[in-house]
Amino acid sequence: MQRIVVLAGGIGGARFLRGLKSAAPDADITVIGNTGDDIHLFGLKVCPDLDTVMYTLGGGIDEEKGWGRDGESFAVKEELAAYGVGPQWFGLGDRDFATHIVRTQMMGAGYPLSAVTEALCARWQPGVRLLPMTDDRVETHVLIDTADLAGSDGAEEQGRKAVHFQEYWVRLRASVDAHAVVPVGADTAKPAPGVLEAIAEADVVLFPPSNPVVSVGTILAVPGIREAIAEAGVPVVGLSPIVGDAPVRGMADKVLAAVGVETSAAAVARHYGSGLLDGWLVDETDAGAVAGVEEAGIRCRAVPLMMTDAEATARMAREALRMAEEVRA
Repeated sequence: MQRIVVLAGGIGGARFLRGLKSAAPDADITVIGNTGDDIHLFGLKVCPDLDTVMYTLGGGIDEEKGWGRDGESFAVKEELAAYGVGPQWFGLGDRDFATHIVRTQMMGAGYPLSAVTEALCARWQPGVRLLPMTDDRVETHVLIDTADLAGSDGAEEQGRKAVHFQEYWVRLRASVDAHAVVPVGADTAKPAPGVLEAIAEADVVLFPPSNPVVSVGTILAVPGIREAIAEAGVPVVGLSPIVGDAPVRGMADKVLAAVGVETSAAAVARHYGSGLLDGWLVDETDAGAVAGVEEAGIRCRAVPLMMTDAEATARMAREALRMAEEVRA
């Protein structure tokens, strides 16, 4: 049985995983999920990326939005607003609240996030082993200029401040420049139980078309994970989240700029580096980037990379696995 490890963020990673399961139905898939997006709201521990993977693979996702529960209602959010309790910019739905309540209760009772995630997945049966990157608290923060906020929320102070990534992404919609992206706590975090073992036993490691800075990049920031992948001696293949010099979804260009990386498929491959990445798939639109990526020591091929439907996504996954076999050979 082929053992595949996937480093996944939110929507892009989750949808790719659904295609991977179709492309390799007999594979043993372990997903290492990003927890840098985690946030505490209303006294609850919220894990957006873990939940997006769990809901997507378990059949409970809102397909149109790509996040949150299907058939969702927002009565609790409306009641909290009536009490003047915020923040209102983060839309937790009623069904979603149940997941966060269970998670918070279990963690309050002393269970680590990895054990809680396993318990939640027992209901959803995602068909993969879903592991948080760490059981330790890590939060991605973004450094912004307060002067840039003056027109939107009346801020008058001058200088820079760090905001939680969720505030930057959801409330501000990445409408201001990011000057730094910091995974707070990552430098002292330890990989969650099972993470390093899964990498060591893998036949292939995949980087799906997730955000290279705040999704895959945050996972790699946990000491030991990048090193384990580099030393595993198995093919590491990634799929570009950038098509035609623009993010397929979201605002990855803003956080790429913050770490000094241009928004292009070739630049993201170089950002990961040949010491980590063996193969890289770019979209046909970016076929001109193939030669430059290969000059950097990374095998590269141009294929369709738009996840327009289930079959298109499965084809992407098959291309990634085919490239892994070429690297192995």
